[in-house]
Amino acid sequence: MAVARLASIALDCDNPHELGDFWAALLDGEVAFTSDEFVAVKTEHVWLAATRVASYQPPSWPDGAVPKQIHLDLAVEELAVAEAEALHLGARRAETQPAPERYLVLLDPAGHPFCLSTQIPD
Repeated sequence: MAVARLASIALDCDNPHELGDFWAALLDGEVAFTSDEFVAVKTEHVWLAATRVASYQPPSWPDGAVPKQIHLDLAVEELAVAEAEALHLGARRAETQPAPERYLVLLDPAGHPFCLSTQIPD
């Protein structure tokens, strides 16, 4: 029996509204709560929060000067289609792509790396 269930993932940032809107659109979620400091996005499986942090510094992956802080892997049907939509919504493609035939590394508007992958089982 599980002791707990994953309920929420919180991402530090300097602009919670921008980050919350990005993740809501990318994950087909809805912005369920907002304040000046916090945005909560409800998705089918988990809540995702964007929290304003004073003096926020985006990750500098892969060099590590500022740790990546979190890494999300997203299962997709087609890499090119998912990448195009993520870029349209405000993501950036990371310069480093360790295995682009299997997964693509993108950066959300706050600089957090995340991967789009067709290699994640249901």
